[in-house]
Amino acid sequence: MTSFDGAANTRAASTFIQAFHGVAAGVPDREAIRDFEGTASYTWGQVRERADAIAGGLAKLGVGRGETVALMLSNRPEFNLTDLGVMTTGAAPFSIYQTLPPEAIEYVVGDAGARVAIIERAFYESFMKARQNLDQLEHVIVIDGEGEDGTLTLAEVEGSNPGFDVEASVAAMQAEDLITLIYTSGTTGPPKGVQLSHANLMASAELFNQVIQIPDGARVISWLPTAHIAERAANYYLPLAFGGTITTLGNPRNIIQALPQVKPHFFFAVPRIWEKMKAGIETQLEGLPDEQRELAQKAIAAGVQKVRLEQAGQPVPKELAEVCARADEELFSKLRGLLGLEGAASINTGAAPTPVAVLEFFHAIGLELSEIWGMS
Repeated sequence: MTSFDGAANTRAASTFIQAFHGVAAGVPDREAIRDFEGTASYTWGQVRERADAIAGGLAKLGVGRGETVALMLSNRPEFNLTDLGVMTTGAAPFSIYQTLPPEAIEYVVGDAGARVAIIERAFYESFMKARQNLDQLEHVIVIDGEGEDGTLTLAEVEGSNPGFDVEASVAAMQAEDLITLIYTSGTTGPPKGVQLSHANLMASAELFNQVIQIPDGARVISWLPTAHIAERAANYYLPLAFGGTITTLGNPRNIIQALPQVKPHFFFAVPRIWEKMKAGIETQLEGLPDEQRELAQKAIAAGVQKVRLEQAGQPVPKELAEVCARADEELFSKLRGLLGLEGAASINTGAAPTPVAVLEFFHAIGLELSEIWGMS
């Protein structure tokens, strides 16, 4: 695989589109986006071609710098393609939570002032109900299926403006331009649209790399709502800047099955997912013959004891360290492989309190699960 210096690429770019173009030029034949089901796959060169073609069609509809475009899509390659297409015009794409009722969709789209929306057929009914009260919304583009009720298809938009000057559009962008809006639940009242700039997310990407040193060709799974900053930052913007590979997972319930197949280099999940993974391992160990089960339980107990000493800043006795080293070779390394996280540079949890027992368990088996905090 051709090597690529993602850190240098981010330092040389002031916007994510510039970083994306650097990736597409540097590793055009590297797989960029694939779906977990194996029905679609795009290289970075192909993603660039599609994004440019979509951008031209959107520009023909009046989308440009300073505009916003609503996206209501599940985790699928078309999200990345259309989001990049919008971004290429200089506009700010923002995602709508898939579970929102029509009145909430209406509020978010209206608050953002979007004149164009790109949606998936699965959300057509809810979105079109919302559209009835959105006078400023001029165009709705459906990515799958036929257009109806005055909507357009993505095929009709993509490539409809071959004269669009991509380079001029990208050159006009500034680091302080909006890259997206994040509609959090807020503390009171309706959701607030948090305005994030290219500069903000570029700085976050560079800092993240300083902490974990993102490996070249890093793999991630896109499975959380793209309306949430955690998904956008970790599983979209980072691979976009560093030339990684994104596997989209349409059904988030399949994440535990997807992990050992994709083997992501960084992974974030809410505490409940980690609790399920811990319970799954414990159930498998319970099914072992008595002697093996007791040995496994003692090994994990030793690992937890070692973690508690380390967390307290106390020395780990030589005998305990040796027990844990043997357990790592004979058991813990296999558990990490079973989970698909043996090569992960960073694994994180957040968005809710994580039981200490869960954190200790994963640290004990050699997976340094850490809690993260951040504001949208």
